Amino acid sequence: MARINSTLQPTRNVQVFTLETFSSKDFIVKDFVESLSESAIPNRKSLSSYAPNTVTQPSQAFDPRPLIRTFEHALGKLKTLSEDLQERENELSGSVRRAEVQHNANIKSREKELDRAIASFKKLERTLDGDDDGSGNAAMRIGERLEELDRQRQKAQDAKFILHCWLEVSERGDLSSLDDVRKMGGGEGKVRCAHIARQLLKISQRLDPSSETQGPTLNGNHGLGETSEEHDPASATSRRARSTNQPREIIEKFLEMLEKDLLKSFDEYYRRQNFAGMREYAIALRDFNEGSSVVSLFVNQHQFFIDRSQLVTEELVIDNDTWGRLADPDMEPPGVELSLQSLIDEVKVVVQEESFIIKRAFPYYEEVLARFVQRVFQQSIQQRLEMVLNKADDISSLAFLRSLQASKSYLAALVEDLKAHGLTEHPEPASSTTAAILDQQLDEVFMPYFTGSSYIEREKRNLGELFEGLLFKFALFHSRRKKLQAQSSTYLASFSARSKEFISSAREAYIERLDSTDLQPGQKAMLLRVAGLNNTKDQTPTDIEVTNEDGQLSIAFTRRMLKWLAEGVGRGLELAGGGNDTPKEIRELLHLLVSNLGEVYLETALDATIDAASAAEVNAKTKPDLDLGYVRDLKTAINVLHLMLTTIQMLLLPLAASNLTISRDLEKQTSTFVENMEAKVDIILQKTIDAALAWTTRALAGQKKTDFRPRDDATLQLDQLQTATCQTVFTFYSRLRADAATALSGRVLESFSLELAVGLRALLLQHFKSFQVSLTGALAVSKDITKYIELLRSWKLPATFDPSLEVLTEIANLFVIGPEALRDRLRNFGSGSGGLQGVEKADLRPYILRREDSGSVGVQTVLHAL
Repeated sequence: MARINSTLQPTRNVQVFTLETFSSKDFIVKDFVESLSESAIPNRKSLSSYAPNTVTQPSQAFDPRPLIRTFEHALGKLKTLSEDLQERENELSGSVRRAEVQHNANIKSREKELDRAIASFKKLERTLDGDDDGSGNAAMRIGERLEELDRQRQKAQDAKFILHCWLEVSERGDLSSLDDVRKMGGGEGKVRCAHIARQLLKISQRLDPSSETQGPTLNGNHGLGETSEEHDPASATSRRARSTNQPREIIEKFLEMLEKDLLKSFDEYYRRQNFAGMREYAIALRDFNEGSSVVSLFVNQHQFFIDRSQLVTEELVIDNDTWGRLADPDMEPPGVELSLQSLIDEVKVVVQEESFIIKRAFPYYEEVLARFVQRVFQQSIQQRLEMVLNKADDISSLAFLRSLQASKSYLAALVEDLKAHGLTEHPEPASSTTAAILDQQLDEVFMPYFTGSSYIEREKRNLGELFEGLLFKFALFHSRRKKLQAQSSTYLASFSARSKEFISSAREAYIERLDSTDLQPGQKAMLLRVAGLNNTKDQTPTDIEVTNEDGQLSIAFTRRMLKWLAEGVGRGLELAGGGNDTPKEIRELLHLLVSNLGEVYLETALDATIDAASAAEVNAKTKPDLDLGYVRDLKTAINVLHLMLTTIQMLLLPLAASNLTISRDLEKQTSTFVENMEAKVDIILQKTIDAALAWTTRALAGQKKTDFRPRDDATLQLDQLQTATCQTVFTFYSRLRADAATALSGRVLESFSLELAVGLRALLLQHFKSFQVSLTGALAVSKDITKYIELLRSWKLPATFDPSLEVLTEIANLFVIGPEALRDRLRNFGSGSGGLQGVEKADLRPYILRREDSGSVGVQTVLHAL
């Protein structure tokens, strides 16, 4: 127990610490307090080590005294350290205040010294600027004066050297000193040499005795300080000859040699791709003919022109399929010719690459680029383009025009690509000067093909050939038809003389063109194919067989002709650019369209239809089966007219709107043509109505008397259909109305149907006045009239025509009802709802008289009442 108590006594080893203990970077307050506690309290674990197997003793009370004494000792030591630290801090603060005072004093001293330096500098600056006397910027004047003196010195040296060279060339006949300058090497020496040589040439020109301004005593030596010619006449004459013509020749030869030397040096640098050297010599050669020689050398020696010199003149590769598509108006053009396309693609790459070299090698790069582009377009591209167009022209006019369009389109795309690339301004867009040059070259390449009216004449010739070829069989058919008519009828031969003239002229012109020796084989083959004469090349026009189908209008043909026209118009706008001549060209194309599609095609077909209608009108009185099928063909004619008018209004007239005079003229011409065609359609319809009514008159006249007055022994079936005459008329008019509905529409169909119905009604009213009707036959009359009314009601006539149908119904009743009912019917007729519009009682008398019982008392009473 005593042993344990001895371990609990506070340690006498007090921990010692100084300021360095707290100044360490590893000092931690928590660790410091723990160290103090551990030094004051022994480790309790050591207690258990003395008697591990003994009985556990009760825990003793905690004794804080060792801790208190330890912390009191530490606090005392900390207080001492704090006092020492405060004393040291006070000493340092005093030192800092003294240093700040000294620093402020130093700063003020330096500020005064800086102010004195600034004032001195300003004074010196004012002195240099001359502000004191207002005489200007002295330093600048000194610099300018020095530069002026240097220029005068250089000028004096140059003048001295020029005089020396002149004496040398005039006395000894050589330019060794100037040649030495040339051999100094480098562009600067050669530039100076060229400048001096040109000055010498001017001196020789002014001293030329042949000059009108040359004085009698002036020579090359007089102005140079030599002896006057009056002291030695012989030597003076010799010197004059030597100092004028001979020096001049020497100088000119020297300049020529110098220029060749410069060009050779430039070429060497060019081959080595030394752009700095090229630029140096380009500057030197700028004074020789404005640099034309160096530019020509650069352009002519370019590898592109060397490689292309043979390729440009090579024959075109013949591709029959491609050229065939190009000449076929019904196929899409294949585009630009392959060799020309290859050349243009190569030009694009070469010009873009070369512009980079030109920009680095020439200070006047825009001029060089202009010459290079001009050479590319006017030599390489134009030569190849001419070959392509000449080949296309040998094939057909259309092939030429399509090749021209494709070529210009591809070249225009090239120009736009070069503008967008920028060339010497890359990556920025090309300058306005370069863009103008490119546009000018493009226009000049195609200018020969658009001079005057050459282009529109080609378009007209192409369309004329295509139209004539397509309409050849049509014109041939109608030409033969006219001849047959002339043989059969003088009247029909004189009818439609204008159409016959159109047909004959078109046919003869086409035949003459086919027989022309100037026509190329390809062109002739195309015309034969368009005309449908592929297998009749060796036949004469009289041997060519044509069918009725060849003489009919065709929507497909019309669409082809309008498509060809639209292609030509679009091509003209693309090639000509829609200039001031566009309205005039549109006028030419409109005249061509009206002449071919309008007059030769549509008007001829309508005239043929008029002939058919006239023939039907004549035959209506003799032929039992009248064929009015030509009415169906009016639909095609109307559609052709509609397509043509739509094309004119939507395509041609808007393009001519910029010229008011031409626009009005075209509108008037179109309106006149349409009115003429509509008038012909009206003639056809009127003749058709007349023919139909004439045939109806003959058909009704063939009505059997027994139809409405059968014999007494005949048995009449109540369910019997209409009479044969009624059925024939019904069938005829049903077919005619169906044909008219196919061809006509709107108000035209309504007017035609109404006029036809009015005519038929009038014939029927007259018809039923001509036959005796028995009581049994009245049923047949009623059925016939019912059938006629059914026919007319199916035509969808205006409502104003309904009373006319009621008249027919009333007439049927007149035959059917008995005398008493007839009297009652007529008594109420004309009043209230029993009357009919426009019909009087007296108008019904002829029908009542045709009743079989008209002599009876009852009917006579009715007749007396009328």
